[in-house]
Amino acid sequence: MKATAVVTAYHPDERLAAVVESALKSCQAVIVSDNTPPGSTSAAAELTDPRVTVLANGSNRGLGGALNAAMAVLPEDTDTVLFLDQDSVLPPELVPSLAARLDADGRIGIVAPTPWDAEHGGSYEKAAATGPALADRDGVMTSGMLVRRACLDKVGRFREDFFVDWVDFDFCMRVRAAGYRVTQDTTVLLPHSLGDRREHRLGPWRVHVLHYPVWRHYWVARNATVLAREQRNAWSLSAALYLARWTFNTAVFEPRRRTHVPALLRGFADGLTGRFSAKYLPAGAQYSAR
Repeated sequence: MKATAVVTAYHPDERLAAVVESALKSCQAVIVSDNTPPGSTSAAAELTDPRVTVLANGSNRGLGGALNAAMAVLPEDTDTVLFLDQDSVLPPELVPSLAARLDADGRIGIVAPTPWDAEHGGSYEKAAATGPALADRDGVMTSGMLVRRACLDKVGRFREDFFVDWVDFDFCMRVRAAGYRVTQDTTVLLPHSLGDRREHRLGPWRVHVLHYPVWRHYWVARNATVLAREQRNAWSLSAALYLARWTFNTAVFEPRRRTHVPALLRGFADGLTGRFSAKYLPAGAQYSAR
């Protein structure tokens, strides 16, 4: 199978070159979809390999917009597409191992590695430690997923109205609805950073909390609420429990709770009505309702 890697970028630093170099070892081409606004420094401008295409999107179009821009220029002979964040340096065995899973079962539309917290050690997903080598999932993280081209063509564009969070889960749910399997290889690890992840104490318990900027809290709450309302199934209940825990952690452990908790509450309200609040877009962002 011929693989093309798609790397989404926003103000990327020197790590981008290492990501692209690692992808070129197992992919025929790399497309960097760069959401860095004009006039800002971007390491994407320093990429000179002829196998690399850099798309300067002209503004921050969000994750869905950056992915869709790359989908429009995929090489025609691409059989599979590997999606990566700008800091996801690939282990050499990742693409061959995931591609073997696609070869073995034509029902698999997506196969993903297991995201690994290289800084603190351990998997971000507790189920990966005790589950089977190849596990079916409701959704997997965008970075590292290998997607069959025929699956992409059938399912269509990524959801741009989500801007950033839950774009991957919405896509995976549509893949499953189209009749494909969404799987995770628990034996293949991809070092990945979720951001500012800190450990806090709550009595005898240790709690890991992500400390995001206020606008990210809004989109986490809004988009998960939209998905839960649209799905109306067992996953919706698990999403509600996830959001309840997220809200509790924010209210208890977030130093900026006076701004972050209202952002979550506004996200829940907008998710129920399908609206969005422009105040929670990062500076210079371009929002699309498509």
